[in-house]
Amino acid sequence: MAEEVRRVARVVVLDPDDRILLIHGFEPDDPGQRWWFTPGGGVEGEESREQAALRELAEETGLTGLELGPLLWRRLCSFPFDGRRWHQEEWFYLVRTGQVAAEEMVPAALTDLEARSVAGLRWWTSAELSVARETVYPTRLAELLRTLLDEGPPSAPLDLDPEFG
Repeated sequence: MAEEVRRVARVVVLDPDDRILLIHGFEPDDPGQRWWFTPGGGVEGEESREQAALRELAEETGLTGLELGPLLWRRLCSFPFDGRRWHQEEWFYLVRTGQVAAEEMVPAALTDLEARSVAGLRWWTSAELSVARETVYPTRLAELLRTLLDEGPPSAPLDLDPEFG
């Protein structure tokens, strides 16, 4: 039987200085395995991906009252995490926010798994992201962000190469 593909909405949050907000995550049973990723998560019940994106953003960062921008990218990914394999179809939406310090953001409602696997939030400049030695997902995020900042949102969502970890 094929594994069900989880529908996921992710958010590319940019501040007025064009910095991107990323979450620092780790493997709950091996905190040495660490990475950075965009806010977001699974679609629940009958909600749309757009609704899920804004809900997840509020839950993971405390940011509310923001307007969801265009759908930027889509990707399929599969990876091991917390003792199981996750198969996801992720859609990435743009959100612009005002000036907010990472330390001012307080998650509104982390799941138990998120509470056991999230180390914090950080704003990254495009330059910082392009030289980061740490793992960042999606793996081409530095290049994608640079293109987004240089050219603006794509006229149609870009389908990214699948990532299988």
